[in-house]
Amino acid sequence: MSTLRPTWDEYFMRITEEVAKRATCLRRQVGAIIVRDHRILATGYNGAPKNLQHCAETGCLRERLGIPAGERTEVCRGLHAEQSAIVQAAVYGVPIAGGDLYATHQPCITCAKMLLNAGIGRIVFKESYPDALAESMLQQAGIETVRLSDE
Repeated sequence: MSTLRPTWDEYFMRITEEVAKRATCLRRQVGAIIVRDHRILATGYNGAPKNLQHCAETGCLRERLGIPAGERTEVCRGLHAEQSAIVQAAVYGVPIAGGDLYATHQPCITCAKMLLNAGIGRIVFKESYPDALAESMLQQAGIETVRLSDE
């Protein structure tokens, strides 16, 4: 066996980074996957809802309004990657309770609340996101959060 074999967290984070390449957001490309028992249940990336024009075609509403990152996340044409993964699971009838979420970026407060109610038990992310309330709520709920580094 090769010692270069990735851990499960490394393996799923690499897949999450590939998913993020489908993102249509002009500000940040984010990917998310939901995994249970080492099996991928759902994937998601950030961008406009289906059947709507992408922000590359319409321009970024948040840029136009001068809204900084981490503030007023509801003012956006797009869904977050975590939201897209949860919706994908719901559309196809895939139960995700007890699963782990892998995301290229730490979840915002809206996504954190959705992940809590969906029963996600562990969150692994690579890049931080400026949302102390999300961190606090996940901690209060006893959700394990792991930040992977590039090392």
